[in-house]
Amino acid sequence: MSQTCVTQPISLMAMKSNAQSVAIRETAVNIAGRHYRTIVLADDGWSVDVIDQIALPFRFGFRRLSTCAQAADAISTMVVRGAPLIGATAAYGVALAMREDAGEGNLQQAIAQLGATRPTAVNLAWALARMASVLYPLAPGDRRAAAYAEAAAICDEDVEACRAIGRHGADFIRSVAARRPDAPVNILTHCNAGWLATVDYGTALAPVYVAHDSGVKLHVWVDETRPRNQGAALTAFELGAHGVPHTVIADNAGGHLMQHGEVDLCIVGADRVSSHGDAANKIGTYLKALAARDCDVPFYVAAPSSTIDWRIADGLRDIPIEERGPRELTHMTGLDDDGTIRTVRVVAPGSAAANPAFDVTPARLVTALITERGAAPASADGLRSLYPEQAEQAA
Repeated sequence: MSQTCVTQPISLMAMKSNAQSVAIRETAVNIAGRHYRTIVLADDGWSVDVIDQIALPFRFGFRRLSTCAQAADAISTMVVRGAPLIGATAAYGVALAMREDAGEGNLQQAIAQLGATRPTAVNLAWALARMASVLYPLAPGDRRAAAYAEAAAICDEDVEACRAIGRHGADFIRSVAARRPDAPVNILTHCNAGWLATVDYGTALAPVYVAHDSGVKLHVWVDETRPRNQGAALTAFELGAHGVPHTVIADNAGGHLMQHGEVDLCIVGADRVSSHGDAANKIGTYLKALAARDCDVPFYVAAPSSTIDWRIADGLRDIPIEERGPRELTHMTGLDDDGTIRTVRVVAPGSAAANPAFDVTPARLVTALITERGAAPASADGLRSLYPEQAEQAA
């Protein structure tokens, strides 16, 4: 299991500075006035500190990962989650393995162990393949330093990609604001595709932060996102900490709000996007896309290129859907009135529970994909217009 660093109630948290991220900060998420990355190299210079997302929203703190096994556990138990952050954590997991034993056998074992943790998020396989391509050609004595350098590069590139997604996506928000300057732009999002799902900035929420920080009047409808409540717990936490107006709604309320003209656009993230524009995201996303189409509400998917799986054309058929344990559905954790965090059962005893973690929104329901290179139609031609090198490789 991963080691827990200090995790204290947010109101009592002694915030620590994160100089690594401040150096490239433009518009970024702040917690109690301080800026953080979700994953950083620890003070000892070799272990890794990650924000403990299981403790949120009631306690804010970090867990220290000192072994590859701890990194794998943090991914599988969702101490870290979100496709880009999963990839970054896996990269550092390989680096931790190389610190212990840089031999080829241990490298193979580390990649296999980390790769088995979460099947849907393609960033995991992408990051591990990238680490493998860098490390396998090297002599064992050179692998440790190279692994840490490559993991750091993956993190830095994710920050820049998400920052660019924010700039491109904010244009859609501003276009709505320009048509109705006296009213806030109402944005609906599902699950958490914000700062906590990436190294910094977020994917779906990056445009929200950029627009908000530039003075656009906006408001975010936050789906609670059962069964793990990533919207109510994580999205609401980070939006509130950054000062973005928002309201948490039941998962099934989004369609009603769209019918009554209270949603101007939807922006969601993705854990895997097919080469033809199908997008896998947290379970329930497909239903929001259907409601958006029926109500003529634009539905955008924001994702970096590391989330695009160029090997897959048909997302409905070929994207693997993770089936998680039933306890996530049958039990809920919250803060009792006496300040105690408790987990209670909410499903009738003896009832079976199925827990598919993701669904796939077909490209036909996606208004546009927003990437670090700009926005494009959710189609093979649209994606290749942004990434022409992929068409050249396929030729």
